[in-house]
Amino acid sequence: MKARLLMLATALCIASPLATAEGSWDPLKDVEKILPGGPPHESQVIQARHQIREMAQDALATLYEIQPGARRAIESSAGYAVFSTFGIKLFFAGGTTGKGMVVNRSTSRQTFMKMAQVQGGLGFGVDKDRLIFVFANDEALRNFIDQGWEFGAQTNVSAMIGGQGGMFSGAASVAPGLYLYQITKTGLSATLTVSGTKFFKDSDLN
Repeated sequence: MKARLLMLATALCIASPLATAEGSWDPLKDVEKILPGGPPHESQVIQARHQIREMAQDALATLYEIQPGARRAIESSAGYAVFSTFGIKLFFAGGTTGKGMVVNRSTSRQTFMKMAQVQGGLGFGVDKDRLIFVFANDEALRNFIDQGWEFGAQTNVSAMIGGQGGMFSGAASVAPGLYLYQITKTGLSATLTVSGTKFFKDSDLN
C-alpha cells in the first residue's frame, strides 16, 4: 500500500509542471495529502531530497530571471540556501512551515534544513514565498548551518537598492555577510517582513 502511495506522489510531482499556474507554483505541495505521517523510509527521504533540490533549482532560475545580478552574487559567495515557505509536512509528520537546503560552493556539500514558526505568525505575507540566502563568507555559512538562524518577533527589512556595484541589488542585508532575497508570486519583494521564524538542520533528511 505504501509503495502505491509513493508511486502516486511521485507521479503528481512529475506531472505538476503541466498543471495550472495556480496549482504548479511549488513542486512540494500536495504530498502531505497523499502519504501518511510517521517516520520516513529511505525511499521517502530520497524523494524528499529530490523535490527540495528541484525547488531550489527552480527558485534560483526565477531569481536570475528577475534579478540577473544575483547570479554573480551567488557565484562569488561561500554558499547559498534556498527555502520554500509553502507550509507542508513532506511525506511525514513534522508541522514545519518550510523546507530547504544549504549548499557549500567550495565542497558542493548539501545540508537539508527546516524553517519553523517559533512565535506569532509567519510574517512573509504570502504563503508560497521562496527565500534565498547568500553567504558572503565561510563564517556566515558555518554559523547558519551549525547554529541555525532565527528572526525575532518583529523584523522588517527593506531590500537594498544597490550595494557592491549592484551585485546584491534586490537583496536585504540581514546580518554581517548574510543577504536575503524574497520571491513571491508577483516577483522579487522590495520589503521583507520576517517574524518569528527559525531555520535549523533537518534531522530526517541529513
